[in-house]
Amino acid sequence: MTNLSRRSVLVLGGAGLGLAACGNGIGSSGAARIDARVDATRDYLIQKYPGTQDLMRKAVGVLYMPLITEAGFGIGGSYGQGALRINNVTVDYYSAASASFGFQIGAQQYAHALFFMTENALADFRRADGWEAGADARYALPDRGGAIGADTTTSLAPVIALVFGQAGLIAGATLAGTKYTRIIP
Repeated sequence: MTNLSRRSVLVLGGAGLGLAACGNGIGSSGAARIDARVDATRDYLIQKYPGTQDLMRKAVGVLYMPLITEAGFGIGGSYGQGALRINNVTVDYYSAASASFGFQIGAQQYAHALFFMTENALADFRRADGWEAGADARYALPDRGGAIGADTTTSLAPVIALVFGQAGLIAGATLAGTKYTRIIP
């Protein structure tokens, strides 16, 4: 068995980050492309999880991230682009990025949506130079029956995060440590 040097780990981790970037078409997606992906993501949520319509109606804003690509081998990262919509109209574009270190190998893609349930939560998000998903975001998990697991506790949260559409070789997807930054596509 060979020992991995620090340089090997950095090269492999950089390759994983590069793979994540390539899967999202960085540099090739403009506003129209992001909006088309967001429309498809919103329509998918409504069709697959009808309960999201209620969340959409109650939310003061929704950040749709249609495609997040994550890859890692010891060192990993994820990246994606999406749009913030208020009253179903795009008001800003955002990137989501994260980095991680630890026991990990593989790649996956997934989508997520952040439902801002209060004006204050939305204002804090829009005001921040870079907003990080943290303890104030509650997860609503889709079950096999097509419903969203938004119970009373979750529905009172300032931000509800819905992760869906996972495909790949890494188990699970989390938004912890993901930084959202406003972009100009």
